Amino acid sequence: MSISGIFDSHSHYNSIEFDGCRNELLVKMLSDGSPVTGIIHAATDTESMLFGIRCAEKYERFYTSVGFHPESVPELPPDPEQILSDMLTRSDKICAVGEVGLDYHYEGFDRENQISLLRMEIELAMKHDLPLIFHCRNATVDFMQLMREYRPKGVVHCFSGSAETARELTDLGLYLGFGGVLTYSNSKRVKKAFAAVPDDRFLFETDCPYLAPEPFRGEVCTSYMIEQTALCGAEIKQTSAQSLADKARENTLRLFGIDLNK
Repeated sequence: MSISGIFDSHSHYNSIEFDGCRNELLVKMLSDGSPVTGIIHAATDTESMLFGIRCAEKYERFYTSVGFHPESVPELPPDPEQILSDMLTRSDKICAVGEVGLDYHYEGFDRENQISLLRMEIELAMKHDLPLIFHCRNATVDFMQLMREYRPKGVVHCFSGSAETARELTDLGLYLGFGGVLTYSNSKRVKKAFAAVPDDRFLFETDCPYLAPEPFRGEVCTSYMIEQTALCGAEIKQTSAQSLADKARENTLRLFGIDLNK
């Protein structure tokens, strides 16, 4: 690889695509000398929270979050706030509340309960002084209203909005996550948004195993592939891929309060 110091700010290594190779892959990626410096697991439900906590204890430089994805609303446990509060006590490598947010993509979504859940998770994160990992799909109006109301700290992962929305979110103090979608030829809006984001407000991510960048599109994505995102970003910002990887890592460590020397 041509770059080093990659930090994947959003991953899902619990996915079945990694069954049979998960441990070998994570050990290799997080070993000394690897181009991957660190990984954050974005939890989506109770099972994935427990996965993240187990991996955070097992692998050095693997960090995790707790949270209920908006699509989990129909299967929420009776007291999600109590579950999140309990999970927060289980590891000192929990660095965020996430993946949380709003998703109005599929027919039959429950708008009111999604908003209610998100409010609870934002307030919980603020109570514990933790950043949030936000998911927003087809719900920009409601999402922006909540961001203006709460002004939380966190990152909007897999950002696909306009440059104008990107500017407003970063003005509110939020970070924006960019992954493989940035490399797609039809992602002109994402490229314009990336160009508009200040250098101290972007993170690199994979959302693996999904959204592998070009030229790996359609394959199972891994944290190594952030190199392609950095190369694409370097063309947009007219700088080096290594400098972007370094800035993204620095931004990630600052946002999530991670000290790699501990």
